[in-house]
Amino acid sequence: MAALNIISQPPTSSFLNFKIKNSFDNGPLYVPNKPTLSSVAKQLSKSGTIAGSGCSWMQGSSTCFNAAAANDRRRGIVYSVFPTKPAQVSSVQDLYEFICSGPLLEKMGFTPESVAESVDKWLAYGLHLCRLFQLGEFELNIPQKVRFYHYYIPVFLWCEDQISQHMSGYKEGEDIPPLVIGFSAPQGCGKTTLVFALDYLFKITGRRSATISIDDFYLTAEGQAKLREENPGNALLEFRGNAGSHDLPFSVETLTALKKLNKEGTKMKLPRYDKSAYSGKGDRADPSTWPEIEGPLSVVLFEGWMLGFKPLPVETVKAVDPQLETVNKNLEAYYDAWDKFIGAWIVIKIKDPTCVFQWRLQAEIAMRDAGKPGMSDEEVKDFVSRYLPAYYAYLPTLYSEGPSGSDPKHYILIEIDEGRNPILGN
Repeated sequence: MAALNIISQPPTSSFLNFKIKNSFDNGPLYVPNKPTLSSVAKQLSKSGTIAGSGCSWMQGSSTCFNAAAANDRRRGIVYSVFPTKPAQVSSVQDLYEFICSGPLLEKMGFTPESVAESVDKWLAYGLHLCRLFQLGEFELNIPQKVRFYHYYIPVFLWCEDQISQHMSGYKEGEDIPPLVIGFSAPQGCGKTTLVFALDYLFKITGRRSATISIDDFYLTAEGQAKLREENPGNALLEFRGNAGSHDLPFSVETLTALKKLNKEGTKMKLPRYDKSAYSGKGDRADPSTWPEIEGPLSVVLFEGWMLGFKPLPVETVKAVDPQLETVNKNLEAYYDAWDKFIGAWIVIKIKDPTCVFQWRLQAEIAMRDAGKPGMSDEEVKDFVSRYLPAYYAYLPTLYSEGPSGSDPKHYILIEIDEGRNPILGN
């Protein structure tokens, strides 16, 4: 759960401080208990009161809150799409414009028109994420809003569309295997938190989902020791991480079983890896602690730092680090073990692999602060140094060509900045 600290910052501004500003000339606007905010937006547009309502949902002014409350006492309580409490409905236009300013919107196939038609869904998903991360829906700061409305929700909606396309390829009555969506992203860039959020949104919208990481397929501590003995002097295979340190038959067995989890009542346990074991060197968790999932699954979220890496010419990898020659050879078996199971891809691109050290350090500090054993700063530096050659060797090809077997219709490349937020990129 250390990754969750990425967005758990002290709140500094309001979130859904909504206020419907009505002109006395147009008469009061009454909104029933469960409207769609898209219909509210249309009503506001007709009355000419959206723009310049004076109380942006982004501004976070308590004055806005109080003014709206006074307005409600004069004109009756206004309810938002969330029926649990009376809402001050602020400028829907502000939220709409904020969503439309996101760098992923066009890339993921959204238009201003499609956002306008579904703005109530965006709001609902935002509220659910607030609950998941224990953030006050009235107190999100700007980075948190960016993370939700410019990143997590657009990615979720893209995944939803991919699942719909996947399901449409089967006839009525056929057993539909879950869609496996692969998330390839360097360590510490927030992929685990992204997958955590997506898994939650799938569950609250009625889809059964499962999450799995390449970490869960690492060799046991005993297997790692054997790998180390077989490759003396190769620092890249001394500890877990690079190609060769995974139990590929176990991967195939697990992913095959997940793809078959498409009937009611079918169950299986998902393997998990304990990174804190052996002072941070890790070991496969005891099977008694593995979570149990039940079918039918709609989607499997499969994430990892080296998903989609392809073997390169030996001369290319040796020019980066001679020790990569063995890793590169090991990588030849990974397509059949991992990539061929994946039906849709999300690749998260970073500009500089050296960011990984700082991100990894933050995660380890969070583990230590939570009372769990973790690596020291020097151990983190040493640990990350064993991954950097692979990043420098394989990321350029991944970013330029995409993963092996990926279809452009089912593949998205998202570039993020040092703050782990999406940017326009190339």
